Amino acid sequence: MPEEAADGSRSYLLALTKILQLERKARAASSVRDLGFLIVNETLSLLPYRQAALWRSDGQGRGAIVALSGVAVLDPHAPYALWLNRVLRSLRKTCGEDRPGIVDATTLAPELGRDWAQWLPPYALQLPLPSGAGRPSSGMLFLAREEPWTEPEIHLLSYVVDAYGHAWAALSRRRTSFGRATRRGRIAAGLIGSVLLVAAGALPVPQSALAPAEVIARTPSVVRAPIDGVVDRFEVRPNQQVTEGQVLLLLDRTRLQNRLDVARKALEVAEAEHRQGQQQALNDPRAKANLSVLKGRMDQQAAEAAYVEELLTRVEIRAPRSGVAIFDDVNDWIGKPVSIGERILTVAAPDETEVEIRLPVGDALPLPEGAEVRLFLNIDPQHPVPARLTFAGYQPDLTPEGVLAYRLKAGFAEGVRAPRIGLKGTAKIIGDDGPLALMLLRRPLASLRQRLGL
Repeated sequence: MPEEAADGSRSYLLALTKILQLERKARAASSVRDLGFLIVNETLSLLPYRQAALWRSDGQGRGAIVALSGVAVLDPHAPYALWLNRVLRSLRKTCGEDRPGIVDATTLAPELGRDWAQWLPPYALQLPLPSGAGRPSSGMLFLAREEPWTEPEIHLLSYVVDAYGHAWAALSRRRTSFGRATRRGRIAAGLIGSVLLVAAGALPVPQSALAPAEVIARTPSVVRAPIDGVVDRFEVRPNQQVTEGQVLLLLDRTRLQNRLDVARKALEVAEAEHRQGQQQALNDPRAKANLSVLKGRMDQQAAEAAYVEELLTRVEIRAPRSGVAIFDDVNDWIGKPVSIGERILTVAAPDETEVEIRLPVGDALPLPEGAEVRLFLNIDPQHPVPARLTFAGYQPDLTPEGVLAYRLKAGFAEGVRAPRIGLKGTAKIIGDDGPLALMLLRRPLASLRQRLGL
């Protein structure tokens, strides 16, 4: 008898120790998920079982499985989980909310009980998790095994289940309070953000637009073809520095030279006829009367020869001023026929430049006279070149890229080293102040108006 009493005392102390360990672990759980994993797996250290499930109630007669023994990640759509969830929901109604109960296949409705042997051992036990303060249980611990459950085992489980319920209720309240605080914080943050967004949208900022730009000559001298002809050769290269009166190019003189030779021969014939007429006029009155006609013909041929000689002097096209000769590749012009007045090239001073800007119609904005312009050259975008608006076209036209745009011009600020002619980049045109929202939504609103026809 003393040995049996000692063995019973040791078993009792061992069970009490395991209960205390489970209570401490349950109260130390940091989340509902960790607590659920502990309940379905660690309870095995107190009493043996084969399967365990933790079911959580939603307070309206429904609920869902939140943890299964031996499963790290629960799949709520698995066939076993779906069937067991129906079973536990049915047990919640038939066995009550606050009393533990031993259940088996006969406890369930026939449509659920016939699948019991497929999923579970013969004997099962459902243990409600108490919520305290007279409230209904918040969930249920379901255990199943091959041996029948005894009253002493149910009594031991009631202690640990009470600790589980207490820890479960504490973590649920904490999560609910945190969720409410989080929702309130989100609502407050949303309201504050909306107010700040509206205030930021009304903040006055300079309205601006970006457009492609090119450095061009401010007062170029246009060199045009003085006569109809064919370009023979160029005496200068593109972008070469030239001086006033320097020969830039020559037109082919072959046709004019032939024409001059013919005119001179015709002049010689007219002079010979005039001399002959003078000699005949001494003796023949009729020849004297015809002398004025011969004189007029000779003068006509002389004028024709003089005119062709003057045209020959124009085959040499000279620079009207000192500067830089601006034109395309020489090979594009050699052998090309030109008409009188046709533009061939321009001569401009390298330090007299300005910016030509093509502002798309969709980016147009009100621009005051002398609006600030910043030119970001493609070769040096880190150092913008300041300029001021000097001209803004009223009628848009198509650019070579097929974009409908306004033509703007801007002069470089005093003291700024003007970039060389031909450089390209992007110009930022800064207009009057306006709301930040208008600057951000100007292009979308313009596109919307064009689509809707407003």
